[in-house]
Amino acid sequence: MFDVIIAGGGPTGVMLATELRLHGVGVLVLERDAEPTKVVRALGLHARSIEVMDQRGLLERFLELGTKYPVGGFFAGIPKPSPEKLDTAHGYTLGIHQPVIDRLLTEHALELGAEIRRGCEVTGLSQDDDGVTVELAGGTRERARFLVGCDGGRSTVRKLLGVGFPGEPSRNDMLLGEVEVGVSREEIDTANVEVRKTQKRFGFMPVEGGTYRVGVPAAEVAEDRRTPPTLDELKEQLRKTAGTDFGIHSPRWLSRFGDATRQAERYRVGRVLLAGDAAHVHPPVGGQGLNLGVQDAFNLGWKLAAEVDGWAPEGLLDSYETERHPVAEEVLNNTRAQMELMLLEPGPQAARRLLAELMDFDDVNRYLTEKIIAVNIRYDFGEGPALLGRRLRDVELKQGRLYGLLHAGRGLLLDQTSRLSAKGWEDRVDHVVDVSEELDVPAVLLRPDGHVVWAGEDETELPGVLRKWFGTPTA
Repeated sequence: MFDVIIAGGGPTGVMLATELRLHGVGVLVLERDAEPTKVVRALGLHARSIEVMDQRGLLERFLELGTKYPVGGFFAGIPKPSPEKLDTAHGYTLGIHQPVIDRLLTEHALELGAEIRRGCEVTGLSQDDDGVTVELAGGTRERARFLVGCDGGRSTVRKLLGVGFPGEPSRNDMLLGEVEVGVSREEIDTANVEVRKTQKRFGFMPVEGGTYRVGVPAAEVAEDRRTPPTLDELKEQLRKTAGTDFGIHSPRWLSRFGDATRQAERYRVGRVLLAGDAAHVHPPVGGQGLNLGVQDAFNLGWKLAAEVDGWAPEGLLDSYETERHPVAEEVLNNTRAQMELMLLEPGPQAARRLLAELMDFDDVNRYLTEKIIAVNIRYDFGEGPALLGRRLRDVELKQGRLYGLLHAGRGLLLDQTSRLSAKGWEDRVDHVVDVSEELDVPAVLLRPDGHVVWAGEDETELPGVLRKWFGTPTA
């Protein structure tokens, strides 16, 4: 019997597996596809996901294979420069394709001891007071204390649970592919500029090997997006949109996707939870989908590990839904707004021009950009200092960088008073004194995901906060 079974071996699932393995939780990842996908749906990591990788000591692996780009121009594709004073030490976007992200996270999960099985499709589940039984295609069964559905927008786990997935169906489908072209780079660059003056969902982007990633609006909404478009279909849509098919040929892969916007009514039913696209889907504008799923896993991992290990305080596991559901709801709202601003009718275009003018104010540009890169998130922990509920940016400490102290996925008490104590919680919380001139509060207590749960210096308050987030102290 496993501690946790994860249905879905994409970035959300394997990120969750790495977080659980940090705490010694026995993990089985079940992935339906026999081989890793070549389809490139996500193109990179935003600042908060970059911070997540840094907090776990993984960032160098990603930097070696990615490319840094300036932050800016994310919101509805309105071209603006990077805002000033972003609240992050990683003020860039890391261009790195999803198959590479998948591979790096999978390698790390295996290094930590997770078991990953491909070609294993979940077809049924049942749960009782002690665990969850998972049925697989072919008739075999596996048992675990918990099951997490990270199996995408068409999640089998969510459907088996009977959890509603309300929202709006796709109104606009896109065709996507990686192809070779029969025209010059200059012709491609000209088309990108001219066509995108009116059609923001068109574009060619060069990738390795002399090929291009191409996207273009589809003729209609497909009944089944699992069936990829044909090369002729892609050519036809390019001719309708740009007046030429650019001589595309020799596709490496072709795909289609829609702009449906939906969110699961619940993220937890008993011992079964949902994360990533299984919990929410939205239009791809702003490149937030993969990042949102990875951050779901980062929030859930340490809490589920605490539940498995037996020290989780009451309500800790339920706080995953309490915290992450509003975050996804906000992403759904901002992608709805962005899609409206990309429509070609006079009204949306007028609103787009007005917003573009407002974004010339740096405060507006920064506000919208921080929504996309997710460094503005503040979980509701009640009244308190401005830091409460926010993740703490990486700061220089006398012992090194802050994020370097979070690699093990433990809590962290940064104490500049040298008067505080985490005695009784040493197995869950590290205590660092004489910290940093960059930290402008006497002390902060961080969760394993880097969010601040307490800031101050009152010695009488701290034990209650430790108990709330890290359970009963060890005798």
